Amino acid sequence: MAQSTALTICGLVYSPTIAQELVRFHNSGIDELVYFANDAEFCTYLEQHRHSVACLILEWAETTAQIIKYLHHSATLLPAVIVFPEQGASLPVGPHYHVAEILLSAVELHRLNQVIEEAITAFVKLCPGCAVPPHVMFRMPALQDSSGQDPQHRLSQKLKERLGYLGVYYKRDTQFFFRRMSSTEKRRLLDELRAIYRTIILEYFSAEAKTNEHIDEFVSKAFFADISVSQVIELHVELMDSFAKQLKLEGRSEDILLDYRLTLIDVIAHLCEMYRRSIPREV
Repeated sequence: MAQSTALTICGLVYSPTIAQELVRFHNSGIDELVYFANDAEFCTYLEQHRHSVACLILEWAETTAQIIKYLHHSATLLPAVIVFPEQGASLPVGPHYHVAEILLSAVELHRLNQVIEEAITAFVKLCPGCAVPPHVMFRMPALQDSSGQDPQHRLSQKLKERLGYLGVYYKRDTQFFFRRMSSTEKRRLLDELRAIYRTIILEYFSAEAKTNEHIDEFVSKAFFADISVSQVIELHVELMDSFAKQLKLEGRSEDILLDYRLTLIDVIAHLCEMYRRSIPREV
């Protein structure tokens, strides 16, 4: 699985104190941090780099509503953390930017890295249309037109890859783990994994196939369902047995199936690497 392009945490913060806290608590080992105290500079940066921004950090101020309006008009949809500086006060009823935004009090900035991961996780679960408040979607044609743009899709893919590699192992929703699924849900997931794995097998030695994309899809589903390596091996053996029976009926040798051990090794290596890299750094 290819590594993602480096992403950036982009902030618009007016308070020097909050800016200092961002620098202090930001995990520089994951993403680069850039921040601005000037609205125009912030907007200019986004125009040039919005497809490499992992998350926005917006300090709530009198001009925040205008900034959000600009983001909507420019069809700039990104994971977002809104920092509210006044302790004890409350924000106007949201959502303000989109329904996956995370609100954070300035006194909670020590949780910054965790909240950034939560914001990205919430964002990538949403389809482009449901990420934005309905009244905004209907009012802003640019947003409706942007949902199919390749750059936004690529950013979403990079964010998903980033999540897979950097720190969601301990934040995955355990209710979606395979062992907690109902019998019907388990069968549905296994059917999906079988179908994807079968496609991987059939395309594995084809130069023009999108094998890597299918491997990523398989590994992602397995990862978030906490599927074990032994279950992947069972799927492989089951599929090879099915192919062997078909080859026998056709009077052909089964030896060709031995080559697909490479496929199994490849998929397991991707899954193990995803588990390894996503374990919290402090463990």
